[in-house]
Amino acid sequence: MAKTLPVVYQTLRNHSHITEYALVQDPTNKPFLEVLSGRRQAVPPIWMMRQAGRYLPEYRELRAKAGGFLDLCFTPEFAAEVTLQPVRRFAFDAAIIFSDILVIPYALGRTVRFEAGEGPRLDPLDTPDKIAALSSEADMTKLEPVFEALRRVKRELDSKTALIGFCGAPWTVATYMIAGQGTPDQAPARMMAYRHPDAFAKVIDAIVDNSIRYLLGQLQAGADALQIFDTWAGVLPPREFEQWSIEPTKRIVAGVRRQVPDAKIIGFPRGAGALLPSYIEATGVDAVSIDWAAEPSLIRDKVQNRVAVQGNLDPLALIAGGAALDRAVDDVLTNFAAGRLIFNLGHGIQPETPIPHVEQMIRRVRGNGLRQ
Repeated sequence: MAKTLPVVYQTLRNHSHITEYALVQDPTNKPFLEVLSGRRQAVPPIWMMRQAGRYLPEYRELRAKAGGFLDLCFTPEFAAEVTLQPVRRFAFDAAIIFSDILVIPYALGRTVRFEAGEGPRLDPLDTPDKIAALSSEADMTKLEPVFEALRRVKRELDSKTALIGFCGAPWTVATYMIAGQGTPDQAPARMMAYRHPDAFAKVIDAIVDNSIRYLLGQLQAGADALQIFDTWAGVLPPREFEQWSIEPTKRIVAGVRRQVPDAKIIGFPRGAGALLPSYIEATGVDAVSIDWAAEPSLIRDKVQNRVAVQGNLDPLALIAGGAALDRAVDDVLTNFAAGRLIFNLGHGIQPETPIPHVEQMIRRVRGNGLRQ
């Protein structure tokens, strides 16, 4: 691929442990960033959550070579290659750095391991006493491989392709830290927040503060935009959604923008539904990702009139293919392409997804995007 002049966050000031950056814009136009900056595109830019992953044979080959999942994440050569694989194959409008939302707990000194077929495992913070011993400051040197992978990807991307950095939202990351694993309804974290709110807030605070540092490091390393993944936001009642999803995300966005005022940030409070308008109003994100169950008129009338929308194809429709996939793609375009839209899935692509179906989806989006 042709190399591009990178988006660079130049250091303006560095004293008293405060660093400010100014964005030096790439002179070429990236459709993905154009949408985030307020300019609708006739053909919506497209990428997929989890687009670097197990549905690609080239990923599976490299994954076997790397060994463990964290070895894949923390070997810059491998992580950069995995990030680039789907962009080379499908010419997506954005690449997202290959990493995981649990690198912040890892940098906080928690044991993080990935067991085949069972997902992540951590030593649980299931009592207030255990939480009291949690470090408040992450060792960012542990995350330097992520920054190096970003630098490598940035050098390889062409001038039209954006690079996305990301972190997990504090609520979602905390659910794994409290329970030590994913659970169906994240009851352990919810119970901790009800019974011991001060202790739970300590976990949230540590994630917020260190996520800000991590995201700023990603911007410095070449990320054009950021996404905050709150995968488990939908299990929270409205009061707790405001306290544990909205407010921590708001603090991250504000913390990043104190140093990079024009940073472009996407929020993804999966399952938020009718609470999405309050989320975007409070957090100040530039775009919001929506899942496939989002009610279209609500999104158009109360969300897309304020920020860009990203989504929201059902990943199972992508597996199904054929006429069902065409209808599902057309529904997303009909519902949202008249406004600012980044075409994506409503959640991550599934490993069993056939590659020809991804190609079918891309042809449909790029051929049928509303051009008026």
